[in-house]
Amino acid sequence: MADLSSLLQLGQQMQGRLTEIQSQLAQQTVTVSAGGGMVQATADGRGQIRAITIAPEVVRQGDVEMLEDLVLAAVAEVQKRAAELQQAEVRKLSGGIPFPFQLPL
Repeated sequence: MADLSSLLQLGQQMQGRLTEIQSQLAQQTVTVSAGGGMVQATADGRGQIRAITIAPEVVRQGDVEMLEDLVLAAVAEVQKRAAELQQAEVRKLSGGIPFPFQLPL
């Protein structure tokens, strides 16, 4: 019975740590640019987009298709970087031990 109690206690500790990580990730930001800085996307550490910045000259050029591609590229890259940040935090929590399931962040 002591093993089950220890396991439950460990689960509670991990849940508390996951909540802490979620809070920390919400405070961190990741910014990337596309098109040589013509479009920038900023996301929090959870991958939620917080800002898109478009250089005025891109709009003046009037190439809507290029602008759409640049925004899409910036958003995809910033979400990828945020996911990498999440994974790094989970690896710290788990001590590098792989879980048979994805931890919910």
